[in-house]
Amino acid sequence: MAEKNISPFAHVFLKLLQGPVYEEDKSYWKDLLGWQTELSKYLQQTGLQLVISEADGFARIVQPEADETTEKALPRLMRKTRLTYEATLLCIVLREALDEFDIQGNGTRLFMTQKEIKERLALFFKERHNKSKLLKDLNKPINSLLNVGVLKTTREDAANKELHQYEIKRIIKALVNNEKLEEIKSKLKLHVHPVQ
Repeated sequence: MAEKNISPFAHVFLKLLQGPVYEEDKSYWKDLLGWQTELSKYLQQTGLQLVISEADGFARIVQPEADETTEKALPRLMRKTRLTYEATLLCIVLREALDEFDIQGNGTRLFMTQKEIKERLALFFKERHNKSKLLKDLNKPINSLLNVGVLKTTREDAANKELHQYEIKRIIKALVNNEKLEEIKSKLKLHVHPVQ
């Protein structure tokens, strides 16, 4: 393959296809901002959209819903992932924790241990049986959120899993916006009742 035929922003495009690009990935972030217009135009030609949140320090590709008037609907490039009830609840807890963190203004990156996550989740359960089952199986919803890029493992402790530390990635704000947050919370109220 001839090097001259490769677009100068190809590396950023391919990185975006792998998942979100974050500000802390300095070289990709700088090139992404530099080639933003060209990337956006190219993605539009393929039915995709570049979304950059400079305030939250991430960029991602989204595929808008197919327009009903379109003659040939494009196939979905990215599958929508349905989260389990437990992973959805964890998503809500983490999204609210990030909002609280932002209000306090203690920095730009939120880190939580598995123990801290468990403590927040426990507030949603009155019944001991449901609470102990969820907290025991916490690895499943955590792994789900690791797979979709909402969490990133930053420290592992082989001796004590409760000391595993995770970064809550700001992409969660795009995946669970305020409107979606309220919608999910109202649905969850049918299943759990926060302890008052």
